[in-house]
Amino acid sequence: MNILNILDEIEKVDGEIYERLSPRRSAMKDFFNVGKKISMAALPLALGSMFQKAYGQTNPSTVNDVLNFALALEYLEYNYYNHALTNSTITFPTTASNAAITTIRAHERAHVDLLKSALQISGADGYVDADFDFTAGGAFGDVFSNYQTFLKVALAFEDTGVRAYKGQAPILKGNAVLTTALQIHSVEARHASHIRQMVAASLGVALKPWISYAANGNDTGISAVDAVYAGEQNTVQAGVEINGLGGASQTQAAESFDEFLTGAAVKTIANQFIKTGKKLA
Repeated sequence: MNILNILDEIEKVDGEIYERLSPRRSAMKDFFNVGKKISMAALPLALGSMFQKAYGQTNPSTVNDVLNFALALEYLEYNYYNHALTNSTITFPTTASNAAITTIRAHERAHVDLLKSALQISGADGYVDADFDFTAGGAFGDVFSNYQTFLKVALAFEDTGVRAYKGQAPILKGNAVLTTALQIHSVEARHASHIRQMVAASLGVALKPWISYAANGNDTGISAVDAVYAGEQNTVQAGVEINGLGGASQTQAAESFDEFLTGAAVKTIANQFIKTGKKLA
């Protein structure tokens, strides 16, 4: 058994796994002790126990919970883009910007339909446009009349979605739907990158296509969405401080790794845009 291979596989899911289990030295000792005591056949069960310890507080907790949770987020995104394109006074500055949002809307609709199918849900959608308050109680009052505000909120939604899928992946381990979730996750990441470039072009700001270092994690400068980026300033991975390692700067250290959001954190963010009676529990 090659302990380095095991560590590599775990780090693909969570680069901070050591810190979530125990201090670095203790964690390494734990892994080596596991290697001495179990066979390769038993290894998946041992790793499963470690993941459960690391993510025991992550919410939701079952495969169906995760799929319903993901479906609610996809409804939010789809209805947001659909409203902008069909029921707003937004003026898209170029044909390309309108086409980009139209394409992203189609992607989100496909995600909705796939998740409904996976959950064996037929008939009407569980969320419709009227179930959302995309102004977040007035925080974004001109979201459907100001193109720049629209883009800022769109970016917050996409970055939330990327971090949300990452946070729930361990719950789906060993289940066929993990592949589907990861396929959606990568597309959401592309959406986020593209919209970041649209924000940068529209506002004339030096916003990178990926999340970069900021003291509070939020590199967008939009304080109303600070919660979306909480923890993204982290520069420690697998118990190792990346800042300064091999000459890496703090910015390089932070932007080289993405962080996840727990289900509870995502629900708090999403519920700002969901009306009473339909909020995520």
